[in-house]
Amino acid sequence: LATTEAHKIPITILSRCQRYDFRRISLETIAGRLRDLLQAEGVQAEDKAVRYVAKAGDGSMRDALSLLDQCIAFYLGEVLTYDKVLEVLGAVDTEVFSRMLRNILQGNVEEVIRILEDMIVAGRELGQFVGDFTWYMRNLLLVKTSGNPEDAIDVSSENLRLLKEEAAMTDVETLMRYIRIFSELSNQIRYAAQKRVLVEVALIKLCRPAMETDLDSVLDRIRVLEKQMEERPVLYVDSGAARAVSGGSEPNSDGGMPTGYPMDPIPKAAPEDLQKIAAGWRGVVGKTRGPLKQVLQDSSIKYDSESDEPVLYVEFKWLVGENLINNPENREELQQIIQQQIGKTVTIEMVMADQNQNRNLKDITVEQAMKENIMTDIEAEEE
Repeated sequence: LATTEAHKIPITILSRCQRYDFRRISLETIAGRLRDLLQAEGVQAEDKAVRYVAKAGDGSMRDALSLLDQCIAFYLGEVLTYDKVLEVLGAVDTEVFSRMLRNILQGNVEEVIRILEDMIVAGRELGQFVGDFTWYMRNLLLVKTSGNPEDAIDVSSENLRLLKEEAAMTDVETLMRYIRIFSELSNQIRYAAQKRVLVEVALIKLCRPAMETDLDSVLDRIRVLEKQMEERPVLYVDSGAARAVSGGSEPNSDGGMPTGYPMDPIPKAAPEDLQKIAAGWRGVVGKTRGPLKQVLQDSSIKYDSESDEPVLYVEFKWLVGENLINNPENREELQQIIQQQIGKTVTIEMVMADQNQNRNLKDITVEQAMKENIMTDIEAEEE
């Protein structure tokens, strides 16, 4: 008998058999055998190409030999290079994986989809890409968690340097989320009719952790928010002019903070300013990032009809909005964006739609004249 599922054989049969377990062959052993065969056949090949074929065999000498035969047949009489092997097998170079991962970490969906488009145009096989990219992220995880990654993964010194650089950009929980999503994709794509759509959805999930609600996705969202907080500029007023300085106020030549400059008070918004904000609300939402931006796209803005105080109420429909309400940083981000656009401070209250029965909140109506004649700075930017 020969089987890959010995556990399914009845014990009455096993008791009458001698058992020999065959293990997967190591990459070095397969690569050495391939080199011997290439030398015997008089075929020249790059060592990098041979090692990739051996790796693609996944521990099976038979599969590795079949793949090598395909590569030789396509380029009979020519030197077998690494690029030629990638082309025959429909695989992707690790440099492409590096560019894709860096854009994923930045949340750059447009560039990630463009890289995928380039691979498809070049004739790369999507199933092969999913498997190889999962393996690439596995190597990153080993670099992140292993004390001696050189012993754990089989890559060149240059690729190892890039892996260490990219491993420092992320954390273990994020990499495990990426691997989980692509492992699930690997099972789905095998018999799918729309493979490209599945791959695109998976890549967007990597870029947008807010699309998922499990623990590792929440941790990834926290990573993104922390990065945004580090990069967010801080405003201060110097001689009446506001400057944006990344990370804090600009020091004097002696290393101290600017002194002797009066801080001009920023005026508060008037009731009519709420209409200006309403006219450019789409642009305000466009300035936000991450989960806040996702939830704001389905929010509404209102005012209290019985109050003389111009308070802008942002009303959320979905339960996920409760997490944003409890975070004062979200309110501060909105206030800062609106202040930059209209030059005035506005009081903002974030509320849930089902908790407003006792309030007299009404939608802010924007008159037709406002729509036609008032062009806010936000709308000008959009054009």
